[in-house]
Amino acid sequence: MDENVQKSCWGIAAWTVLALGGALSLILLFGGADAAQTAAVAIR
Repeated sequence: MDENVQKSCWGIAAWTVLALGGALSLILLFGGADAAQTAAVAIR
C-alpha cells in the first residue's frame, strides 16, 4: 500500500509543477515579460 501512496504523491507533485508552469506560460503569453516577472516575484 505504501507504493500507491508514493505514486499518488508524485502524481500530485507533477500536476502542481505542470499547473504552475502552465500558469506562468499563459501570463508570459498574454501579459508579456514584465507581467511574468512580477508573477514570479509574487510567488516567491
